[in-house]
This record gives sequence, C-alpha cells and structure tokens, in this order.
Amino acid sequence: MTRGPFVDMRHLRCFLAVADEGNVTRAAARLGLTQPAVSRTLAALEDALGVRLVDRSTHHLELTPEGRSFREKAAVAVAAFEDALASAHTPHRPLRLGHAWSAAGAYTTPLLRRWRQAHPDVPLELLRIDDRTAGLTRGAVDVALLRGPADLPDLVTRLLHREPRVAALPCDSPLARRPELALADLRDEVIALNTVSGTTTLDLWPPAARPTRTLPVANTDDWLAAIAADQAVGITSTATVSLHPHPGVAYVPLTDAPAVQVFLAHRKGPGHPSIPDLIEMAAAVTADAP
Repeated sequence: MTRGPFVDMRHLRCFLAVADEGNVTRAAARLGLTQPAVSRTLAALEDALGVRLVDRSTHHLELTPEGRSFREKAAVAVAAFEDALASAHTPHRPLRLGHAWSAAGAYTTPLLRRWRQAHPDVPLELLRIDDRTAGLTRGAVDVALLRGPADLPDLVTRLLHREPRVAALPCDSPLARRPELALADLRDEVIALNTVSGTTTLDLWPPAARPTRTLPVANTDDWLAAIAADQAVGITSTATVSLHPHPGVAYVPLTDAPAVQVFLAHRKGPGHPSIPDLIEMAAAVTADAP
C-alpha cells in the first residue's frame, strides 16, 4: 500500500503561525525557525493536502478559502493534542487566559482572586500574547480577553462589558491639561496605532477630519514609549489607565469616541473543562462592579 506524505503537529503549528501573522518572516520569528524552513514546511503541508492554503501573490499573505476552512480544523487539532499532553502530566492543568493588552482592566485582580478562592485546584494563568486573538487561534491559551469583535468562525464569544475610550498624550502636551477632548482635537497629531492587536484605526474619525500622520507600533510597551517621547498621541480604553500607568503619559477622557467592547472568547469544540466556570465568573465580576 502506498503511504501519502506525512503530516504532523509541526506542519499545523507552522500553518497557524503563518495564518495569524500574515507574513512568513514574522511567523518564522515566532516559531524560532528560519524563513526558508517555514516556507518549506508550509509547502509540504499543501502538497500533502493537495490544496493551496495560502495566496502568496501579495506581500501580506492571505488565506485561500480552503486555507480559512482548514485553519479552524488545524487549531482544534493542535489544541486537542496539547490538552491531551497536559492532561497526562496533571489531572488539574492550569486554565490559560490570554490577553493582548490590559487584561480585564480594573476587573483583573477581582477575577483572579475570586477564581483562586472558588477553584483552588485549577490554577488560572494570565498570559499576555501580542496577536489579534491573544494566542487563542493557535492554541497557546484556552480562553482569551479580546477587545473588539473577532470575526472568526471558529470562536465563541461572550460580551462582558464596554470600556470608554481615552486619549493618551505626552504629559507635557497642552492637550493633557484639558479635562476632556474630542476626536477632532487630535486630527493634527501623529496617531500611534498598534497594528497587531489594537482597537484604534483612522475609521474612528469622519473621513473629512481624519489625521494624516500615523506611527505604527507592535505592542503596548512600544505604544507607551512613543507617546511618552512625544512622538505621537494615542487612543485606548480606560483599562489601560488602570493597568498601564506611565509617568510620561497622561490620559484624558474622549467625549465622542465609541466605547470598546470586551469579549471573553474560546474555540469551538472540546476544550478545558473549566472554561464555562470562568465565563460565568467573569460575567459575574463585571456585573457586580459599580
């Protein structure tokens, strides 16, 4: 009997990294591999499946329709594999809660404390992962706190609460002395945009009043550093105020920017058995807050 090409977890993890990053170079850096190794692994997977998963016609890689369909199945397979390995080592493996920035804001400590009291046998690990789904689609976490809708077919989401938006300014900026600001007050500024996991885009402004200068950054640390250095201003939610105070950054309420929706998300299919408990507790913690 002729045996087809061999596919293992290495191929699936490689494909998921490319799908998440949209770029072979960034996927290689995330996996600790060379760019040619990632390209070869991805090509081997496509050969084994007999379909093209990634459209390479542009600099920013896009998934083909077959790739989008396969992404969901690959994520479930990798997660199930890792769950099986973890279960073999400990009957009460940690529940991994991902976030890209600011966790659950002011609700973070109450949630962690209440979980520890109610579920002492299941550690809750809070992990910051700088990508759009905080590691959820690649199986790095079991559940994730996401800001803004994640329009992916393999995720189940629950809206927890909404966070008002604020402007983040260099502490010596004249705008920082104002009690509140409107989006129009920032139209002539350089806007720092977290292009990996941020919620701010120029679409917040009306077309005729959009800023024309932006500074792309990859994470919250770089975003804060750019603002403190007076290279740009930013827009974020009140969660950043409580989780990321900075001596060089002042936060001022925005009067006309829509609030940021905060979701708790997990993958469809089998997962950590404590996910439903965490969802209900997170909803209770946010509902109990004044």
